Amino acid sequence: MTQQEWKQAAEYWEKKDTDSVKMDRDRLKQAIEEYIQANNTCALATGAGDFVRCTPIEYSYHDGCFWMFSEGGRKFEGLSQNLNVCLAIYDKYDGFGSLHGMQVTGRAELIEPFSERYNAHAAWKKIPLEALKKLDSPMHLICVHPERIDYLCSDFKKQGCSSRQTLIPD
Repeated sequence: MTQQEWKQAAEYWEKKDTDSVKMDRDRLKQAIEEYIQANNTCALATGAGDFVRCTPIEYSYHDGCFWMFSEGGRKFEGLSQNLNVCLAIYDKYDGFGSLHGMQVTGRAELIEPFSERYNAHAAWKKIPLEALKKLDSPMHLICVHPERIDYLCSDFKKQGCSSRQTLIPD
């Protein structure tokens, strides 16, 4: 591909979205939160330089953020140099008429083990602090602050809107 062809491919959705029918912001926000809450696993992409990693991981969603406990792993190689992340939540592909998937671009924050926010999330997950303190190494807590959410939902067409919608959180 030429550089121009790469650029055109990269800009495909931005151009298509300029003429798309947008959903009311409050309705979109509600639909996004319902989809996030209906799931609990995402693919978390991290990277820095030539290194990239995409990790399937369980999440919780509250206070406008995604929260993930992790023992460790190579995702921290990317996070140590670059806190910009992307996560994806999606349903099994079952045809164009039933697409459901979401990409969330955001910024990761590592929460200090046994800090007030760490303890609050453990309580939210109903994980006893005593159990976490007994581990050989502390369980890490990643908090992802969404900066952009792209949601693809075929059901939006039935509401007279484009199937792909974008939300920039407050």
